[in-house]
Amino acid sequence: MSVVSYRQFCPVAMAAEVLCCRWTLLLVRELMMGSIRYNDLRRGVPRMSSALLAKRLKELEAAGIVERKPPVRAGDPHEYHLTSAGRELRPIVEAIGLWGQRWVTTEATLRHLDANLLMWDIRRNVHPDPAPAARTTIQFIFRDRPATERNYWLIVEPGREVDLCTVDPGFDVDLYVATDLRTLTEVWLGYANLVRAKESGAIRLTGNREREAEFGTWLRLSAFAAVKKQVASPGLLTAVS
Repeated sequence: MSVVSYRQFCPVAMAAEVLCCRWTLLLVRELMMGSIRYNDLRRGVPRMSSALLAKRLKELEAAGIVERKPPVRAGDPHEYHLTSAGRELRPIVEAIGLWGQRWVTTEATLRHLDANLLMWDIRRNVHPDPAPAARTTIQFIFRDRPATERNYWLIVEPGREVDLCTVDPGFDVDLYVATDLRTLTEVWLGYANLVRAKESGAIRLTGNREREAEFGTWLRLSAFAAVKKQVASPGLLTAVS
């Protein structure tokens, strides 16, 4: 899959030729997280071009890591699923994420703020408990972002997957969450505490009191949020671009 071979028989080198192409591990991450349709994969890697995404999926399929399956119903899109070889990558990808959370500096991480990616990650980690009896709409408003990245709507309906809209769906809003992108990213990654962010006014919740009270339990943070940061050697990983 790589353009240039390491020309080493070492299994590490051979695996790196398959997995270390740009975006490849991030696609595996998305598939691990449950994205199986092309458009969902695109939302998980919003800065990846459509052409490159299609190319990487074909390469992963050729390598035996991904299987492309026909649509379940006529008119539905094809689905992409990890094979047994792909599923075996889960602990590897998780270990890389743990290492990154522990050793890459906070400053380096927060240089790469991305509202679309953050909200997509939040969407799939919203687990309403207790589940609402009727549809609940939560509008996120990023006060510091341009108009195209300022408003997002999470739609929570009983018995259905949580939906994320970037265009007003037209439903009555039950809860407004007003903040800036850095603050919500810091909370999501475990760098900041949600309660303290609310107390300081960095995050403001307005609307249905019941939904406001439930917000902290509905919003499950990043899987890596509990990992404690380590202090790297001077200059180490502080210049990640």
